[in-house]
Amino acid sequence: MTSAPVPSGDGPGGASAPPGGRSPGGQPVASDRILTIPNLLSTLRLVGVPVFLWVALGPRADWVALGILMFAGVSDYLDGRLARALNQTSRLGALLDPLADRLYILATIVALTVRGNIPWWLTAIIIGRDVFLTLLLVPMRRLGLGTALPVHYLGKAATFNLLYAFPLLLLADGHGWLSTVARPLGWAFAIWGTAMYWWAGLLYAFQVAGIARDRHRGASGGRPAPAGGSP
Repeated sequence: MTSAPVPSGDGPGGASAPPGGRSPGGQPVASDRILTIPNLLSTLRLVGVPVFLWVALGPRADWVALGILMFAGVSDYLDGRLARALNQTSRLGALLDPLADRLYILATIVALTVRGNIPWWLTAIIIGRDVFLTLLLVPMRRLGLGTALPVHYLGKAATFNLLYAFPLLLLADGHGWLSTVARPLGWAFAIWGTAMYWWAGLLYAFQVAGIARDRHRGASGGRPAPAGGSP
């Protein structure tokens, strides 16, 4: 999971500005700072992953597990907002934020699958998407793109859908009206989120294919395309 291409949204690539400052367009530019409030929130989210797994699979304290997931969701929203508001956008944050998202998705689907709340085929489909992105590392490195791809709204929307789905499915593992309401809502978010998750993965693949095509055109004497992808 951790070796998959990481969508990076910490400011426009190629912008010239002092580290931690702003680009000519007024957008924050990633710095090499480590000790920032957003990075602290992302680190706390990462620490919460093994705690969540233990709580969900050991004592099965579902309300505590839900609290951890709620903290992860709120801190995921806050760290991006604070990074921009406090001008603390960093390269480390660009790695920690999506890494925490993926680890929470992985930890939650493992817990729900082991408990029998979701089927193995859904788990395989979701994990398969990250395996697919990991395979993109080969052409990306050949193209000199490193491991980062520009983030787009669909990838974030897919992640948010899944991060809403799994707490609801965890809540559905019970009795009473609350579980009855949570079950269909959780499955709706899970199905839609999984579809968007794969769609976003395919879009990342199209980005890489577009860059490769433009590089090939430039190498064979065609009209150079704008940097960063196909027109």
